[in-house]
Amino acid sequence: MERSGVRAPTELLVLVLVMFVNLLGDIHVIHAEPKPLVPAFFIFGDSLIDTGNNNYILTIARANYPPYGIDIGSPTGRFSNGLTVVDYGARFLGLPLILPYFSPSARGGNILNGLNYASAAAGILEETGRNYGARLSFSGQLLLFEKTVNMDLPPLFQTREALTNYLARSIFLINIGSNDYINNYLLPGLYSTSQMFNGDQFANFLITAYSQQISLLHSLGARKIVLTGIGPLGCAPSQLSMSSGNDGCVQRVNNLAKIFNGRLLQMMKTLNASLPGSFFVYQDTYSFISELIKNPFRYGFRVPNQACCGIGRYGGLFTCLPLQPPCLNRDKYIFWDAFHPTQAVNAIVAKRCYIPNTTDCYPISILELANI
Repeated sequence: MERSGVRAPTELLVLVLVMFVNLLGDIHVIHAEPKPLVPAFFIFGDSLIDTGNNNYILTIARANYPPYGIDIGSPTGRFSNGLTVVDYGARFLGLPLILPYFSPSARGGNILNGLNYASAAAGILEETGRNYGARLSFSGQLLLFEKTVNMDLPPLFQTREALTNYLARSIFLINIGSNDYINNYLLPGLYSTSQMFNGDQFANFLITAYSQQISLLHSLGARKIVLTGIGPLGCAPSQLSMSSGNDGCVQRVNNLAKIFNGRLLQMMKTLNASLPGSFFVYQDTYSFISELIKNPFRYGFRVPNQACCGIGRYGGLFTCLPLQPPCLNRDKYIFWDAFHPTQAVNAIVAKRCYIPNTTDCYPISILELANI
């Protein structure tokens, strides 16, 4: 029996147990998700990091069909068998996967983690990639970001100062330029740029336009900016398939990429000195991918130049077709299709730039940039 105003021992025990369980629940909530290193991650670029924007525009540059996405359960628009470099990057920053701008879910508070504006076939130049149909050029992506800053984000902040601080602490990553070569300069039957410019002149032409675009991004509030160089394009199955009798990389194409990267690195240094309050990081993908192709076994790979999913010589004549059976040991391949690396490569490339004391990112890692 219970005396008036006094709880029975059994009831007291139950109450203590309930309080203990609730306390454990609170502790679990506190530690379930680590605090993100930055407020948001904003992404610009091409098919290497497009996570689904081209699903929503009229283009043949799409990856919204099997076997794309085979290792993440379904096709999402990512040009890979699984995740992209920026997907892994978001995880390193403590953020969820960043939504593509055109996703129906990219509304309201869902955009506070950032947005991905990247579009397959896009380039620095407006005309680049027109052979694929619609695409968002880098300038077009910047226009959408301007809309985000001026219309979509302000209702989510109490003051303009709070929004400015949010943008200044966020990470911005741009991976653009590959298509200005493979879907412009290196297609003389469709584009006139190779008749107008030699390799040095074209790189200078691209960097001049790129610098102006980055200045616009800075004017919209970006301060921590990662500029990703282009990889060894001449080693991709697409280029190998067009080079008769060549079992290595196409050096003429790789030389073009190296010229561009040299100009990009210099542009990064200039912008660091000239744009107030900014900090730029250059991500070198060329060196590691070249090393990976030369010494695949050192990194756990076996097939350095054959596409896991493709048709023709090196699997690069036609890219991965709908429902085409891909290779079974995908983690042993460097290239997923004619142009893009596998998820396994993407994971390594991301890790090598986000860890401290990296040589793949200059002058500091992206994690160190986040902590500035």
